[in-house]
Amino acid sequence: MSVSIRSAAKVAMMTGALFTAACSQTSGDAQKPRQEFSIGWSIYAGWMPWPYAQQAGIVKKWADKYGIKINVVQVNDYVESVNQYTAGKLDGVTVANMDALTIPAAGGKDTSAIIVGDYSNGNDGIMLKGASDLKAIKGQTVNLVELSVSHYLLARGLGTVGLSLKDVKTVNTADADIVGAFASPDVKAAVAWNPQLSVMKTQAGAKEVFSSADIPGEILDLLAVDTATLKANPKLGKALAGIWYETVALMKRQDAQGKAARAAMAKLAGSTPEAFDNQLTTTYLYADPKAAVAATASPSLITTMTRVRDFSFSKGLFKGATSADAVGMAFPGGKTLGDPQHVTLRFDDSFMKLAAQGKL
Repeated sequence: MSVSIRSAAKVAMMTGALFTAACSQTSGDAQKPRQEFSIGWSIYAGWMPWPYAQQAGIVKKWADKYGIKINVVQVNDYVESVNQYTAGKLDGVTVANMDALTIPAAGGKDTSAIIVGDYSNGNDGIMLKGASDLKAIKGQTVNLVELSVSHYLLARGLGTVGLSLKDVKTVNTADADIVGAFASPDVKAAVAWNPQLSVMKTQAGAKEVFSSADIPGEILDLLAVDTATLKANPKLGKALAGIWYETVALMKRQDAQGKAARAAMAKLAGSTPEAFDNQLTTTYLYADPKAAVAATASPSLITTMTRVRDFSFSKGLFKGATSADAVGMAFPGGKTLGDPQHVTLRFDDSFMKLAAQGKL
């Protein structure tokens, strides 16, 4: 299973141009009711319910209920999927919270996260050779995808042992190359995500010293939709919520039907059922909409997004901004973070609430 996700570095410099394209392509139509929509996805364990739902007829069932058509579109590269959404070629996309902030939102594209689908609960980790304590990383060179959630995880981990990014040197390493790099005798420290992380754990003398399980709820995987499109077409949000919760409920079942659904998702991901199930153990899926609503309304989400935006700003991912407050965010209950006059990332729990109330 190849997971090429969460690489803000590759797109941070493109957001301005992409947003210009987004404005020219969508602003004229976004406020008008529409009948057909496209949602992009890329391969990741927590996002496989979307293509499976299309294959199983669940997408059509919910789209038909609301009199619309939803195209669930695979984009082979995660970065490209977010690029396409930002440029207005997709109405929605599966995206990590950090990337939703640093790519479309930082570029000025008003984006609503309508489904908090899961959080990484061990899918991302810091690996060391010849040491079992994170403190041993001080002074070392660390291979990772720079300016990605791996970089964020490293910063968070270092902070827990009284260190900072100044105490290490980072080397930008593509996710496709990270396993090979860590196999080199010269590389003693690395940060990675699954499935590469699971391979690195098998190397002799390697030890995971910090993981996303130590910061639960901080690396979130979302379904984000263009805010103007959603406002003009609330049926889209309702249908998407219906699709998600029906599919995840099936996926979580421990009977023959649940097993068959997971096996089909594994095949769609180019994986085996065993490997796919293993990745699900480190992916906390919000199968219950009530739990997702509670997580979205929790003050801890604002704390998380404060950390994410401060890190992102410090690394230059808010191009042209003079303050971390430049990109405004909105949360349930009217709470905001950053500039309330320039909100471009909204955590909208209204459709998850309808699912929780059985009102879809």
